Amino acid sequence: MKRCFLFLFVLLPTLSWAQFDTWFEPASLRVDYTLTGNDKSTHFALKELIKEPYWSGSKTNLIDNLEFGNYIVKVYEPGTDHLLFSKGYQNLYGEWQTTEEATKVTKTFEESVIVPFPKKQVEVVLYRKDWEDHLIEGMRLTVSPDDYFIRTSDPLGLPVYEAWIGNSDITKAVDIVILPEGYTQAEMGKFVKDCDFFVKSLFDYAPYDRYKNSFNIRGLMAPSQDSGCTEPGDRVYKNTVMRFSYWTFDSERYCMTTDNRDLRDLAGQVPYDQIYVLINSQKYGGGGIYNFYCSSAASNSFSGDIIVHEFGHGFAGLADEYYDDSTSYGDFYNNDIEPWEPNITTLVNFDAKWKDMVNKKTPVPTPREPKYEQTIGVFEGGGYEKEGVYSPRMDCLMKTFNGHEFCPVCQRAIERMILYYSE
Repeated sequence: MKRCFLFLFVLLPTLSWAQFDTWFEPASLRVDYTLTGNDKSTHFALKELIKEPYWSGSKTNLIDNLEFGNYIVKVYEPGTDHLLFSKGYQNLYGEWQTTEEATKVTKTFEESVIVPFPKKQVEVVLYRKDWEDHLIEGMRLTVSPDDYFIRTSDPLGLPVYEAWIGNSDITKAVDIVILPEGYTQAEMGKFVKDCDFFVKSLFDYAPYDRYKNSFNIRGLMAPSQDSGCTEPGDRVYKNTVMRFSYWTFDSERYCMTTDNRDLRDLAGQVPYDQIYVLINSQKYGGGGIYNFYCSSAASNSFSGDIIVHEFGHGFAGLADEYYDDSTSYGDFYNNDIEPWEPNITTLVNFDAKWKDMVNKKTPVPTPREPKYEQTIGVFEGGGYEKEGVYSPRMDCLMKTFNGHEFCPVCQRAIERMILYYSE
């Protein structure tokens, strides 16, 4: 029996690879769509389908069994429930829905998902999760590869800086594209140095330092007309390539963009799994959304910590563990269900989180007392909530920059994601 199980274990990746080659080609289908709504309603609408030249995701791990995020894209064999591909993600619209503004106005956000480009007809379905964690179908598309309305992305002829290449096989690496926001043509040399700083910052932290050869990091040299970044609260407005802005959702440090098409057109010039935007600014700030994109100021004294903190959101789906800062969000989590983020819990299904890492002698919940400072426990407070949401250690890079390290729970979550992309 042991020989039989070993044979199946070895064979499964081969079968997955065969499924990829049967259904997909090594290119990407980008689905541009809109989400329109407010705090009570959400409507999906197709905008455009684009073929991009690279598929840098795994060819073996095609099904996302974690399903992190409140949105999921799935690809099916037509007319069946045969799942060919899936991936969970978050978006800016979902965050906006929790703000006070969403109770007063209706808005439209443009967004994108990326799936492998099909060799034959498939069904692409976009879902969202409601407050009770039920999966709601938002949009279903029948996609044929020979559809002449699928636009082929335009090569922009921009130079690419290979900041770090750990694995030439893009399907067995985490491919990061770094995009420059607010760097003029004359400042491209600074952008190159900032890309090198990004690489150093990332690999200064565990567990990234142990997986350098599992990453490829490329910077795309896309200049802006103006230097710097828009700061509406200070009446500063810049003409930049992706129109990022501080004061997103009226939160001064949150620096994001709603200019989805320009961002995605730039990112698609190179292979990518994750998008990171470096902002040519000294002002503290940035943001990170799981499988969407991340951003951070490149020239702040805390930039190294900000880079790695925000990448924790975008890459591994880590939640913020602070709970006493003012944010623009209302109730962010339903305490009656288990949040999807791997580093917070409501104790509804703690078995699925880090329970196996907690010593049996550690009290649950765990008091925030000095003797438990380095203990993996269950500390009340996290995810912007003082009560009802718990985090694994008293401090971590997802809470403050005091310790300059991820706790063991966050490190394990990051490591699992690296292996998902690279094995």
